[in-house]
Amino acid sequence: MSNPPNEQKSEQDWQQELSELEYYVLRKKGTERAFSHAYDKQSAPGQYLCKACGALLFAAQHKYDSGSGWPSFYDEAQGGAVELQAQRTFFSRKTEIICGNCKSHIGHVFEDGPQPTGKRYCTNGTALNFVPQPEDE
Repeated sequence: MSNPPNEQKSEQDWQQELSELEYYVLRKKGTERAFSHAYDKQSAPGQYLCKACGALLFAAQHKYDSGSGWPSFYDEAQGGAVELQAQRTFFSRKTEIICGNCKSHIGHVFEDGPQPTGKRYCTNGTALNFVPQPEDE
């Protein structure tokens, strides 16, 4: 039996596919501890995919060290790779980053990033899967 397409997966399907931490971050909109994931300091060329569905989200060439303790990018890999949604709580207003394909939570975007976009896509390393660029490229 094959897995259902991402848009048809139930939360039970996601819970069975993902680790406990991945499920907490990707599906319950959790946040991993700052400085807890190796991707924060990762600098190799390659691509960052959604851990839940494998969609391309970010390119290593857009990654920079924001000092925040979470992997940060100043742009998405291509238009529509991620979607932004306003997230309001009693104490703050944030803009959530979700995967454009499976709608999983990736992190938050802030307006304090470097040029040319001025954005800081602050991601959870747990929500990403790094694929290194082949050496012959």
